[in-house]
This record gives sequence, structure tokens and C-alpha cells, in this order.
Amino acid sequence: MITVGAVYFLILVGAIVRASGAGMGCPDWPTCFGQWIPPTDESQLPANYHEIYSELGYADTDFNPVKTWTEYLNRLTGVSIGILILLTVWRAIPFLKRDRPVFYSALAALFLVMFQGWLGAVVVSSNLHPLLITAHMLLALAIVALLLYAVIRSQRSNLTALRLNTLNHGLSWWLLLVLVMTLIQIVAGAQVRENVDLIAKSFEYAHRGLWLNELPWVFNLHKAFALLLLCFNLALIWRMIRALPQNHILFKLSLALGFLVLLAVATGISMARLGIPPIIQPFHLLIANLIFGVQFSLLTALNYSRPKVSVTAEEPSAGTASSLSD
Repeated sequence: MITVGAVYFLILVGAIVRASGAGMGCPDWPTCFGQWIPPTDESQLPANYHEIYSELGYADTDFNPVKTWTEYLNRLTGVSIGILILLTVWRAIPFLKRDRPVFYSALAALFLVMFQGWLGAVVVSSNLHPLLITAHMLLALAIVALLLYAVIRSQRSNLTALRLNTLNHGLSWWLLLVLVMTLIQIVAGAQVRENVDLIAKSFEYAHRGLWLNELPWVFNLHKAFALLLLCFNLALIWRMIRALPQNHILFKLSLALGFLVLLAVATGISMARLGIPPIIQPFHLLIANLIFGVQFSLLTALNYSRPKVSVTAEEPSAGTASSLSD
């Protein structure tokens, strides 16, 4: 769970990098301006560094210490996640004897993190190609899903001990539908974000209040789909909380989902009304990713809470099952 939290922190930092225009704060990779620890002042760079990076395909490269260190923090967080993933795989080794999918999910997350590091280098070398940035974000969601699956499956004997009989099996399909809709909304939001970047450059990052008028049809689609997604999520949450005891972990996850959905709508409206303020953009993206994580956790935990699930792991003690319920 620490690793999951770190991945979400990386998503937030990456969103801050993009919202602040710091994506090319380090024009090379894995070094930053040719150094493992980036400079803090332009005087620490070669006098002809503009020409050097222009020949590499990065025209108009100007050193900005804030943008450089923002991007550098993004990279350090990525390295930290690599270390945390290794520790997660190490902690999952005992499950090779008890429940192999737990270990293989953690191992798959490790390989995806390695691929994510390579893709990050490609994003930099492509001078922040929009499609690659979107792929970079979706890959982060895949890593989150694998880690959450490993965590929840490792606790499936505890979940089965709760013996959930109050929710019908059709709810799993409803959850899956809402999860797919959320993914579609995230991709549509990424397309809006890409258009915002292009419009911002055309306006030289000024007159933010005029940017919305320049957005294409995908922005209206994003807004309309948000209303549909809100209705579907609220209907799902209502069904969950009506059928579950208040001390059940799925009840608490349902409440968390409702809070996040309303917060996503609030931040979306704020961006539309306030001219897309950069301080709200990263949190809007983070909330959308958290919604995906909670929905995925609900879907996985719900399936393991069914009495029909056969448990191969050791049965938990009564105290363990009770602590999860409480």
C-alpha cells in the first residue's frame, strides 16, 4: 500500500510538471542538463548550452531552476517507486507457495515500472509528444491496478470470512461498466489536456479566460460524459450502502468513492469557471485516478467477499477477520 501511495504521488507530481510547463525542465535523460544533480543557476551551465540542445532538437531551451527541479523531483519519485516495487516483490515471495497470482501481480508491476521508465525517456526525446504522455499516464493506472490486485488478493481469505450475502452478482457487472466508463473519461480528459497545452502555447500562457472558447468538441463530450458518470456512480453507491453494514470495508470504500466523485465534479466546474487555474489541474487528474483505484478495489474485493470463493490460503483468525470488518 505504501507503493500504491507512492505511485499516486508520482501521478500528482507528473500532473504538476505538465500543468506548470516543466516537462522539458530537464531536456536530456537520464541526466539533467548533462548532470546527475541538476544545476541551480544558469552560470553552472556551458555558455553555449542553447546551441548544444538546439542541435539535439530542443530549440529555445532556457534554464529555469523551478521547472528543472520540478521535473527532477518527478524523476526521483520514479526511482523511489522502482525501489518500493522491488521491496513489494520481495515481500510477495512467500505467496509463491500459498497463492502465486499475488507474487506474479507484483512481478508484473515491476516489469511495467521498468517499461514506464523507458517510456519516460521516450517522452522526453519526443519533446513531450501528447499521445506518449497519455500512454505514460494509462500505464501508471495499469501499475496501480496490479498492485491493488496483489494487495486485495493477499487478503482474500479475510474478505471471504466476512461472508457477504446482501449484494447480488449483477452488481459486479455494474461496477465493471462504471470502471470502463471512468477509463474512457480519463482518456477524454487527457485529450482535453493536450488541447489545453496547445492553446496555452498559442496564447503564450496568457489570457487563460479565453482558452475554453478555443477547445474542440472533445471538451463538451468530456463535460456531458461527466454528468452521465456522476449518475452511474451515485446509483452504484446507493445500492452498495443500502445493502451493506456500516462497519463493512466495502461500505467505507463506497463512501470514499462518492466523496471522490463529487470532488472531481467540483474541481472540474472550478476549472471551467475560473479559467483553468494551474493549481487545480493536477488535483483534478489525481482525483480521477483515485476514483479508478477505488472502483477497481471495490470490484476485486466484492468478488472475494462472495461465499462461493474457495480459499487456498490459510484461514484467518477470528480477530483478523473482525479487524478488517471494523
